Amino acid sequence: MNINGYEIKPFANLEGANLVGAILVGADLEDANLRGANLRGAILRVANLEGANLEGAYLRSADLVGADLRGAILMGAILMGANLRGANLEDANLRGADLMDANLRYANLEGANLDGANLVGVDLTGTILEKKKEESQDNTSLSQKVKELEEELKKYKDTLKSLKTLLDT
Repeated sequence: MNINGYEIKPFANLEGANLVGAILVGADLEDANLRGANLRGAILRVANLEGANLEGAYLRSADLVGADLRGAILMGAILMGANLRGANLEDANLRGADLMDANLRYANLEGANLDGANLVGVDLTGTILEKKKEESQDNTSLSQKVKELEEELKKYKDTLKSLKTLLDT
């Protein structure tokens, strides 16, 4: 919409909305307020959610393939089993989000805040995890954290193998 030469973007306020199983393929929800919305199983393929507020939203098993979530607020959101393949989460705030068993293959997580996020079982194959070298980071890079978690998992597997051997004797 253009008023007196100024572009006015529509703003969707769907705070707390029940959108279970909604089909929102390609929807333009830029800067929308979806705080606390229930989007369980919703189909948001290639949707524009840039800058959207999804704080505390319930997105379990949601289909967000190729969605644009740049700068989105997903603090405390439930994304268990969500499909975020190829999604753009650059500079998104996922602090405390539950991403257990989510598919983040080929997603862009450059600059994303994952502090306190549950990443158990997350598929990060081909995922872009950190900003280019010229930008400094205060915390250990996400790729280093993933490497540390993989090493810890290997230790648990080795311990489990040893315990199994002991039980078999």
